[in-house]
Amino acid sequence: MSSSSLAAPFEVQSRPDRPALVHVESPGDAPSWAAEHRAALRALVTEHGALVVRGLDLRRTDQVGAVFTRLAGDLMTEREAFAPREAYGPGLYSSTAWPDNQPMCMHHELSYALDVPGLMLFACLTAPGEGGATAVADAESMLQALPAELTQRFERTGWMLTRSYNDEIGASLAESFGTDDRAEIERYCRDHAIDFTWRADGSLHTEQRRPAVVRHPVTGRRCWFNQIAFLNEWTLAPEVREYLVDVYGPDGLPFNTRYGDGTPIGEDVVQLLNATYEEHTRREPWRAGDLMLVDNIRTAHSREAFTGERQVLVGMAEPQRPADGGPAAKEGPR
Repeated sequence: MSSSSLAAPFEVQSRPDRPALVHVESPGDAPSWAAEHRAALRALVTEHGALVVRGLDLRRTDQVGAVFTRLAGDLMTEREAFAPREAYGPGLYSSTAWPDNQPMCMHHELSYALDVPGLMLFACLTAPGEGGATAVADAESMLQALPAELTQRFERTGWMLTRSYNDEIGASLAESFGTDDRAEIERYCRDHAIDFTWRADGSLHTEQRRPAVVRHPVTGRRCWFNQIAFLNEWTLAPEVREYLVDVYGPDGLPFNTRYGDGTPIGEDVVQLLNATYEEHTRREPWRAGDLMLVDNIRTAHSREAFTGERQVLVGMAEPQRPADGGPAAKEGPR
């Protein structure tokens, strides 16, 4: 049972290996139900970091969009996407296009952007045959579990994302920036602290440095908040990495991460990050009709490999600019 008084209408199933889960009776009018129970559901997300709501019987994209907006208000338009999505309405997207047999490891959505979503919303219309969970991991626990020497280095330097846009892999310029007009892209980069270079072949290369540790806007606690491992070359399948390096060269990979001072990140560090995430992973297999809410600052999420059909819709909400949680900042509760 949840300890939150606001969440009193719900009995919460909470296990160490799974995200918090509540069962509800199908309300018929899911958007109205979401509006009525918004405060209680949001209190549970604050308390647990992630929440699965089972029993809403979500079936249609318009129904999902209405539920999302009742819970979170206006949804964000995604910018700086690293892979294509299909749009179903304002701020309502498909899951990122990614090979079914390859996992997307733990990350915080758009943590490389200047303004990030504070809340992620997911809804499952079609559950996969096997696998395919949107697993979660607590960012405070990750920070505490990683070696202090490593986290302190990232706190000092931050982390850097490098991107090389091409027409074959990842999101196109138009998909990432909402336009392919050079002047507009340059304006966006300047406004969002992104260094950019147009190469001789007309392609765009960008670099952006972001904090690896931030403070949660509500609790003030320090969180391991980044996509250092997910977007690093050493997380790619070996044959994929070898192909990309052979075709584009080590400095032309579609995306890669470094320490904030530009120093390469070793394979051993990336393996350590992914292994530590796995130790802190909680997963609940999707069922058709499920809703999932994730505090994007406190909680990382992943997408596991799967078989069969899988349709999960995604919304991002409550944009915010995270506060740097480095050593220079005043210590908050841990």
